[in-house]
This record gives sequence, C-alpha cells and structure tokens, in this order.
Amino acid sequence: MTGELTGQIAVVTGAGRGIGRALAIRFAQAGCEVAAVARTDGQLRETVEIIEAAGGRSIYVVADVTNPHAVQAMVQSVQADLGPIDLLINNAGRALAIGPIWEADPDEWWLDIETNLRGAFLCCRAVIPEMLVRQRGRIINIASGHALGPSPYFSAYSSSKAALLRLTDCLANELTLQEAGVRVFAVSPGMVETRMTEYLFTSDAGRKWLPQLANVPRGTTDRVVELAVLLASGSADVLSGRFIQIADNVLEMVQHVEKIRQQGLYSLRLHKLPEPNRP
Repeated sequence: MTGELTGQIAVVTGAGRGIGRALAIRFAQAGCEVAAVARTDGQLRETVEIIEAAGGRSIYVVADVTNPHAVQAMVQSVQADLGPIDLLINNAGRALAIGPIWEADPDEWWLDIETNLRGAFLCCRAVIPEMLVRQRGRIINIASGHALGPSPYFSAYSSSKAALLRLTDCLANELTLQEAGVRVFAVSPGMVETRMTEYLFTSDAGRKWLPQLANVPRGTTDRVVELAVLLASGSADVLSGRFIQIADNVLEMVQHVEKIRQQGLYSLRLHKLPEPNRP
C-alpha cells in the first residue's frame, strides 16, 4: 500500500470489472477504504477479495445507480460501515445502443443515457450534502473522448458522455459559488480493453456500424487509474470542472490554469466565427 490517500473513504461505481475494478484496487493501494458498487454480487465479491488479499479494506454494495432509492441506500450503507465519503468515482457505464438513430430501440438508447448520465447525477446528489457539511470531497466522472465528436451510429453513448462533461462543468461552478471545498473532474480513460469495449468490436451491431473501432489500439487501465489518484490527491484542484484525458500533462495544466480559465480550455464550448469589426 503506497498511502497517497491514506484514511480516505472512496466509492467506486461499476467496480465489478474492467476500469471500475482497476480503480477500486488502485485506490485501496493508495490507502483508501473502498466501497465497490455495481449490480452483480459475484463480481463485486471478487473485487473485494482482491483488495483484501493485498492488505486493503473494502466492502461492496449491490446497487443500480439509475435508481435513486438504491443510490441513497448505498450511500447510507457506506457511511455506516466505513464513514463519511471523501471520494466518489462515477465509473458505471453502458454502451449497447449501436446503429442509426432512426433504427435505435428507444428503451436501449435511453438506458445508455440513464446509466451514464442519470447514474452519475444521482450519486453526486447523494454524496455532496455530507461533503458540503465537511467542506471537503472530490468527484471524478469517467467520461469519454466520444463526447467531443458526433460519433455516428454511437449517439446514445456520445450524447450521454457529452452531457456528463456539462454536468461536471455545472457542478464545479455551483460548488465554487458555494465555496464548498469540493472539487469535480471529468476524465477520459481512452480505449481500454474491457467487456464493454469488447462488445463494440465483436457484436453484430458493432461490426456493422462501428468497424473503425477495431483498428483503434486498446490500452490498459494503468494510465487512467494513475490520473484518478493524482486528481484525488488534490494536486490539481484548480482544474475542477475540466475534462482531462490520459495524454494530458496535468501538472503543466495546473501551471497554465489562468489561460485555461480565460480561454475556456478543456471544456465543452461553442466555437463561432469571429465577430465582425464594429465601428
């Protein structure tokens, strides 16, 4: 255990496998007590067993992040078992609605939106009141580079992740106005080999509508978990509200924070033609 975050309580959603499991393990290595959250009991048990075998402390809570009652109960359970929550990592995600918008199953399309956006919203809403009381806390929303482009035939996922960037931006500004001491970031992990991305490559819909993804190099979770730990440490609190990708040099960004703020960098913005010269 390296101890960068010793004594902090972290909640990681979607922690049963993939990026979420890697984040839960790494935060435990950094000294956190970790609450692993997902819908599948068996997968969560494995995550907790891995953490405890390495000497960490972890619990798991089975919960559907799209259900407000389940999310509230999850937060109350974590607070009762571990203590006040210092870190929330909104990682739970879904990407099953693939294909043209006019052919999309409305329920599948909306489930992607609900998991990726509503889930993060509900978890933020549940943990922030206690963070406000304590005047401390950090939230990391796992977003995607798909938020930055139109992503044809992948509209639900890209729309939800673009909305997650705006949610991050709005929340960061609200917390700043409240002088709350709570920071929030959006992070892109890049293309990582997970069960979700494997579906994009191997499913009939993925092969038909997203064949270009098969040629995108897949990385490991190493860079995104290290980025998450860096943000959780407080070293980049001045970047609250920004969208940070794994290739970005965070410490250099910190040095140029005034320029970033003035020019609205690392955030969703509408770019327009320059205003004509006025007399």
